[in-house]
Amino acid sequence: MQLPSTFEDLISEANNLDLYSKLVVQLNKDFLLANIDLDFDEAILPSSLKLMLHETIYKLIQEKFADYLNLLYIIDVSEKQVKELDGSDVLKLSEDVAFLVLKREWQKVWFRHKYQ
Repeated sequence: MQLPSTFEDLISEANNLDLYSKLVVQLNKDFLLANIDLDFDEAILPSSLKLMLHETIYKLIQEKFADYLNLLYIIDVSEKQVKELDGSDVLKLSEDVAFLVLKREWQKVWFRHKYQ
């Protein structure tokens, strides 16, 4: 599986395979498991999804770091990939982590779809 390199590519691929709503459902499921109060509507626009996810991760990094780490653990975001990011700018870091979260969730949805 070739992972998308940009948010737009990821959303385009999800829409082409008719899996965008399943991606949103997977995000909701993992946020619920991490006890983070965030519930995306299945019909959310991709731009709104990106913005809300970025904003939530930014707040978690700033205010609830333990919850942020727990979320990454539950979603199974690669620790190596997170460590490779530049942490000097928290706003940029949270945007990059949001994309890593989406990529990992996309992997789960894609594999489930492909091998069901």
